[in-house]
Amino acid sequence: MAVVKSVKIDGEDIHIFNSAIYVFETNSNFTLELDLIVSELVVKKYKKEDNLIIEIELEDGRVLNSIMHVKFLAGGLPQLNLYCDLDDPDDYYYLDRVSESDAWFPNLEEGITIEEIRKVEMPDEDMSLKLKLPIDQVEWLKKQKKSMLNELFKEFIYEYWKKLDQ
Repeated sequence: MAVVKSVKIDGEDIHIFNSAIYVFETNSNFTLELDLIVSELVVKKYKKEDNLIIEIELEDGRVLNSIMHVKFLAGGLPQLNLYCDLDDPDDYYYLDRVSESDAWFPNLEEGITIEEIRKVEMPDEDMSLKLKLPIDQVEWLKKQKKSMLNELFKEFIYEYWKKLDQ
């Protein structure tokens, strides 16, 4: 089985947590498939794209360049499936071949948690709060910059979590 060493999307290195590269065979055609466990930030950035320029470096030194289609795989961990049609699958003799009737299929999520992924790249989400506070606190909050309030709430929540764990 070929092992992916690195992946670049549109010239940008992405962090991959697990991957599988193989030739997928159906009755009518062959596709080169690259399944990736990536961060939520990578999924968010690329999931709405139709085609991407992909550079795949394998551990044996081979480099594959292709324009590939993107499928976002919903469910557990953040995943992308990149694929492109192949004219001659024999050019990829060094990759595993998987057919639609095979029972074997790579399980990329095994041994990886969302917490481990978020240690590498933690996404930020916008959130609105509706609070009832004393007026002096409301006035003070209104005078603060958004970036300072973001840091304040982040620190407060992490400290509160630590307090709950004790």
